[in-house]
Amino acid sequence: MANITEIWKDKEPVDPPEIQLRNAIEEAGLNAPEQIIFDGRVHRFNSGSGGRANKSDKSGWYIAFGDGICAGKFGDWRWGVEHKWCQNIGRRLTPNEEMEFARRMEAAKKAREESESVMRENVSEIVGKIWSEAAHATEDHPYLVKKQIKPHGARVTGDGRLIVPLYNDDGEMTTVQYIDANGGKLYHPGGKTGGSYWRIGDDDDNTRVYLAEGYATAATIAETTSKACYIAYSASNIPTVVGQLRERYGPSTRIIIVADNDRSGVGKNHADQASAKHGATVIVPPIEGMDANDYLLAGNDLSALLEPAVPEYDWLEHGRDFRSTPTPISWYIKNWIQSNSLTMVHGPSGSGKTFLVLDWCLHLSAVGLDDRDWCGNRTKHLPVVYLAGEGHHGLKGRVAAWMQHHDVDDIDFWMSKTGTDLNEPEGLLKVIENVRALPVTPKVIVVDTLHRFLNGDENSAQDAKTMLDSCAILMNEFDCTVMLVHHTGVSEEAQHRARGSSAWRGALDIEVSVKPGNDGRPIEIIQRKMKDAEMRDSLFFELKKVAINGWKDEDGEQVHSVVLESASAPAKVDKKKSRVEESRKRFERAWHFTNRNVINDKPFVEKSGMIDFLTSSAMGMSESAARKACQNDPSRMIGILIDAQYIAPSGRGWVALDESLIIDMKSQCDNLGQ
Repeated sequence: MANITEIWKDKEPVDPPEIQLRNAIEEAGLNAPEQIIFDGRVHRFNSGSGGRANKSDKSGWYIAFGDGICAGKFGDWRWGVEHKWCQNIGRRLTPNEEMEFARRMEAAKKAREESESVMRENVSEIVGKIWSEAAHATEDHPYLVKKQIKPHGARVTGDGRLIVPLYNDDGEMTTVQYIDANGGKLYHPGGKTGGSYWRIGDDDDNTRVYLAEGYATAATIAETTSKACYIAYSASNIPTVVGQLRERYGPSTRIIIVADNDRSGVGKNHADQASAKHGATVIVPPIEGMDANDYLLAGNDLSALLEPAVPEYDWLEHGRDFRSTPTPISWYIKNWIQSNSLTMVHGPSGSGKTFLVLDWCLHLSAVGLDDRDWCGNRTKHLPVVYLAGEGHHGLKGRVAAWMQHHDVDDIDFWMSKTGTDLNEPEGLLKVIENVRALPVTPKVIVVDTLHRFLNGDENSAQDAKTMLDSCAILMNEFDCTVMLVHHTGVSEEAQHRARGSSAWRGALDIEVSVKPGNDGRPIEIIQRKMKDAEMRDSLFFELKKVAINGWKDEDGEQVHSVVLESASAPAKVDKKKSRVEESRKRFERAWHFTNRNVINDKPFVEKSGMIDFLTSSAMGMSESAARKACQNDPSRMIGILIDAQYIAPSGRGWVALDESLIIDMKSQCDNLGQ
């Protein structure tokens, strides 16, 4: 006979599903219902959250599905808790069973939300009726006498409990709270409390409003200050209600949260969250275990606590003091690098921007440099941190070459081994902690290049802001200048500005662009923005090759690098003459392109042929641009040549007039073998 126990050897003995669900409910801290029904519907029960003796309170709920593997959800509306549950069948669920479980959880969520919506609508109607039919509370109510407060519109149930209402932001009553003579509090079952509140006192004065957790505390504050005080009813509801108040009153109203000084710290924690998110003042009674009402009844001066003197800020200065208190700019490199500023150096790839920034940093950080100036501009000695995101081996060579070229043995200069996401908390903290560990505090921190340290899109104003915020933190933390090295755009018209969002330029104190040298011209350094000083003329540089002493590659060959050296400004170009020369060359090329037509022994170019040439792959103009170039306008190609008397209109085109032009065009034909 086969041993059938082998079939079940991997399965654990399990309880029936109704017992499992009851146990799960109990483990969650709720009283389980006496009967569990697996029908996929919402069932309510007394969970004990409203007091075990109150059997009519049914804020607990569950939904259980009984077909296949049993599953469901349960929770408590009053406590705002919710749990998923799935039957333990003694083994792991298969993927298909997992999918079925997820489907049931979605169905349970929908059923609960529908049931909750219906229930809350019903509760709203019920409490509205209760409130309208209840008598107004009088000052001799035991709870009011105990707390020494006035009713402020509270009402009384038939059994003598106080009733205070909760309204949502649309002014609809969502539920009520019942308060007995000893201060025991219960909400009407099933009502919505989150985001609901009540106001005690008039809010005619919008300069200041208060918010407290409970009814008695709010009444005490309103009576003490004669200002409006809102009731959040719970610490966890404070952030939501403060957000609603901020939206209602606007940014100019001072919202003051008076939190309970409970031993757990829950009240102050939620108040601090609300303050950080929405802007509010937080006041907590200085004695542990007390709220504002307790503090007053203990004989303390609540008025002094709630109405603190306005701080004497030193943020605003009177203008008359400016003449007697000079604040000249503090320069690190006179006219170029300012202290405690945000600076950006940008240029196309390979333009020499890193050579420029390194030259600045090494002039600043060099120890014992005899000639401490940069291009005739006075330079201070100070420490530098260089955050390098790429090309670390090449950067080390450049530093070594610079030190050798300038005969410097030591520098107060530190460079990062890698990049990091500077606009993320982890990356920013990494930089701050490493810089703090240095023996000196740097006065310049370089970020090269920006996109290597930015987690996000440089075109996004939001991502740019996170990076700019990080730069501001570094500047404040170390009282230093932060210098960003960035790229320019690809197009010709974008070479004068940094790539990405306009937010970058708006935040800068100093902006410098590096224009690469070409056609024998030197590198040009151009000031684009100098927020607090007069902009200076461009400077020019060349790169000088340096053989680094003692540096050999793996094949034993000498390693070289380059350093920046001042150069003379190039001769100014006569732009008008240059445009005439360029137009002349294009006319010559167009004549050859259009089969070298001749009229009366003079080269001739037809207009249609000129347009074909200008729109060809050799020139790449659009047809619209080509037609504009053919206009008899002194600013256009043809107009420039006519004005210079190089060509003249003839029929449907133009003939060459200038003898030197004709000779050049015909001699070029001879060279081509015609």
